[in-house]
Amino acid sequence: MSSLPIPRPLTDLPIVQPIRGVFFDIDDTFTTEGLLRPEALAALDAWQRSGRLSVAVTGRPAGWCDHIARMWPVDAVIGENGAFWFRYDRARRRMTRRFLQDDATLAANRARFDEIARRVLAAVPGVAVSADQPYRACDLAIDFAEDVQTDGLPTADRVASLLREAGMHVKISSIHVNAWFGEHDKLSTALRMAADEFGITPQALARDHLYLGDSPNDAPMFGFFERSIGVANVLDYGGRIDPMPAFISRERSAAGFAEALTHVSGDAPG
Repeated sequence: MSSLPIPRPLTDLPIVQPIRGVFFDIDDTFTTEGLLRPEALAALDAWQRSGRLSVAVTGRPAGWCDHIARMWPVDAVIGENGAFWFRYDRARRRMTRRFLQDDATLAANRARFDEIARRVLAAVPGVAVSADQPYRACDLAIDFAEDVQTDGLPTADRVASLLREAGMHVKISSIHVNAWFGEHDKLSTALRMAADEFGITPQALARDHLYLGDSPNDAPMFGFFERSIGVANVLDYGGRIDPMPAFISRERSAAGFAEALTHVSGDAPG
């Protein structure tokens, strides 16, 4: 039994100062079983139309993030667990792409991925290289729950151990084990992006913005944001998420995302 504190119900979330924006995970937070759901998209669209900031923070690949930055109601997207951010200026039709590592470093890292992946797949039956790997610029993603069927988190743990032995930084999401060379994560890049793109200090980011997530790779964000929210399926991970979010929605996945934005939607920016 986990000794970590249970998040408080979302209805207890205090609105004591304006909520200026939302940072949010995608898989199983904004989506449900891999699908975009209308209730989540409508809630996000209404949020952005209100003039508040919206930033997707995901383990998904650069190729997906280009699409998300262009076509979703977001102001920016952080991808591959903090390896980069993209921001699309619709008025100027110009994409800003900021990678934390230079091209030579990224190329050298990618050259090592195939051999590492072969070792993992040989040692752990049932897993696969993620179908979105060809669109990744910075990390290796091993699928344990998206397009394959395994025993879930125990298999993810075995994969993660092998990747750490290879000297990689590792995070487990709801569907993939993501691994990379470098010390970045969702939080470190969110802090840098918020300052560089929007002039938001760390104190203002923690105090005035929400974070919504569901899985272990969201833990740094849960610990930083004063008003962090887990959708209900965050409880599926037991004691694996440390720290846990401060609050929890009643609904799971996309429905929980919509519930969270609806709960604070009456708060207009100052």
